[in-house]
Order: sequence, then structure tokens, then C-alpha cells
Amino acid sequence: MRGTAAVLGLSFATLLAACAPRMGASADTGTVSAPAQATIPAGAAEVQARLAASPRHGEWAMVSAGGGDSVRAWVVYPERRDRAPVVVVVHEIFGLTGWIRGVADQLAADGFIAVAPDLLYGKGVPAGADGDPVRDSATAAIRTLDPAAVQRRIDATARYAMALPAALPRYGIVGFCWGGGVSFAHAVHAPNLGASVVYYGVSPATPQLASVRAPVLGLYGENDARVDATIAPADSALRALRRTYQHEIYSGAGHGFLRQQDGQNGANLRAAQAAWPRTVQWFHRYLRG
Repeated sequence: MRGTAAVLGLSFATLLAACAPRMGASADTGTVSAPAQATIPAGAAEVQARLAASPRHGEWAMVSAGGGDSVRAWVVYPERRDRAPVVVVVHEIFGLTGWIRGVADQLAADGFIAVAPDLLYGKGVPAGADGDPVRDSATAAIRTLDPAAVQRRIDATARYAMALPAALPRYGIVGFCWGGGVSFAHAVHAPNLGASVVYYGVSPATPQLASVRAPVLGLYGENDARVDATIAPADSALRALRRTYQHEIYSGAGHGFLRQQDGQNGANLRAAQAAWPRTVQWFHRYLRG
């Protein structure tokens, strides 16, 4: 694995520009009640209840990232007899929230060892009454992160998880919003990556896409113009390079549709119900889990 800012070719300013306007309440134009769906991750409104009822084992781990650096990570194990592939879960601009832990829990339900690194660990971000990072503090701290350090921490998290006795020596990555862009950048960065899934994250700079080896799946909302503007250049470049890049833009859905499943008058829920099975199939196909 290699980890330089030059290789990434993607500024965090670009990632933040795609996500920052949604730091507060959802930009959805309408909401509907979103019932809990046991086969997809819980939406933000239901995640705490889903986590409380989960039969799966989750735990915090401290991972050495080299150079005196460490990163905290949330690890969830599937209920299976054989060893499982690993999926690294990259959090949004809001940090490692209960919702991200819920995504990890659902990945474990789908048969993977899910590990979510807290990429704001060590930044002094306070927690709110709900246990989540305080949003203003988290988004401010995200702006201070060094892209190469982020990739180094992801590398270390993947190595740690693949070395677990219950793990197979292969991994994928999935990220959301800011983390979606990071997960696409990880495909540029990491030649050993098995598969990447990008939820409404911006694509890397076109010249850097030649480094991509892992198959990439991009899942986007129609009402997300700035992120969606980066899809076509990536598609053209990766097609020319004969790399695997599939993408889907879900009609009527907005940015953050997997978290905000009650938004966009039902379109976000429909997008979530369609996107998550594709995510699981993608990882099972390329990680052979």
C-alpha cells in the first residue's frame, strides 16, 4: 500500500465542498415515515434501537498506524463458522457516529467483519449527549486532516482486521459523503484493495485514476449535482483504462440517502432499498465472502 498526497490527487477541500452544505439538517424537500428494514442499514432515526437489539458482537480496538500514531476503530463480527472477508467503513463528515456503527452492524449481518476507523481520533472532538461527535466540531476537525495520514490509518485498520483470527486476508472499503470520496481515493492509493463502494462521494482527479485496480461501485442521488458532476469524467477515464466502474444515480434521491431514509418524499428509502443489496453483492463477488 502506498500513501502520499500526490498519489491521491484529490484535495480534501473538494470532498468537503461536496458535503459541507449538508452539515446541519437534511436538505430534503419532504419527508415520509421510513419503517425499519432488517435487510438494509437503519436510517438515522432508527439506528439506536437497531444497535440495542443486535445479536452481533461489536467492540472498540486500538490500531497502531505507525510513526507513533494510533487510531480507534469499531469492529463488528458476523455470526458464521468460517472466516470472513473484511470491509472498512469510512465515516461521513460528521465523524464516527452511531449511524456508522449501525452500517458496520448491518455489514456483519451480511457476513463481513466490519471495521470503522475513527479518523478524528486524537483531534479532541467532544461528544454530544447522544454520544456522537458534536457536528460543528467534527466538521471543523475534518478540515484539518492530512489526506496521506487518513490513508495510512485506513491501511493500518485493514491490516489489523485482516490479521484477526476470524478474518480472511482480503478487504473492501465503503464510505459515505466525505468518506465516499475517501473510499474512491483509497482505490487510487491501495493496490491490494479488493473492492470499493462509494456512496455519494466525489471522484478522484482524472489523472490519478490510472492507479485504480480494484472494482469500484458508485451509488448516487439524483438531487446531488456537485457530486454527480464528478461521475462522468471518472467513468470515461476508467472505461478507457478498462477498469471496472459501475455507477447508479437513484431518481429523486438526495445526498445522504442511506442515512436520511425518510427524506425526499420516499425517494431516499427507495434508493437505500436498491443500493444496499448492490453493495452486498459487490463485496461478495469481489471479496468472495
